[in-house]
Amino acid sequence: MRKKEDNYAFIDSQNLNLSIRALGWKLDFRRFRVHLREKYGVSEAFLFIGYIEGNNDLYMSLQTAGFVCIFKPTLEYKDGTTKGNCDAELVLQAMIEYPNYSKAVVVTGDGDFYCLVKYLIEKGKLEALIIPNKFKFSALLRFKIFRAYLRFMNNLREKLEYKKKRPHKDGTLEGDLSRW
Repeated sequence: MRKKEDNYAFIDSQNLNLSIRALGWKLDFRRFRVHLREKYGVSEAFLFIGYIEGNNDLYMSLQTAGFVCIFKPTLEYKDGTTKGNCDAELVLQAMIEYPNYSKAVVVTGDGDFYCLVKYLIEKGKLEALIIPNKFKFSALLRFKIFRAYLRFMNNLREKLEYKKKRPHKDGTLEGDLSRW
């Protein structure tokens, strides 16, 4: 285990979730939070997520697992899709919290965060850029300046995959984040 650090994680939940699912597995968010703490010294983990009415159990489970959820209202389109782009919120929160953390861990494969990650590197404030899927992430994050900070989740399936829990006598599953 690492020495006690005061690093903060800023997590693009949509990119993380969709990228891991594209690899054919589901992320166990509770295990992921432990991984962030033990591997990267993360004391605060901000998870940026679109708010959908009726997902309160999911949000409570994420918070119980140790994430600080930052919600953005979502829009539902005529075709049935829902959109809640949290990019601006992630960048803003990383800058609001800037004086409070030693280093940042950014979790995304989205090139929209190029300027934030580049700035954090230039200021000596980036611990790692965790890419959920090394086979599918923005070319903007492949530049030489980022290479020393890139970490990939592809080989973490054994450690971080959600494994279905057996139900309690009342039929409920504690901390079930699988439906997300």
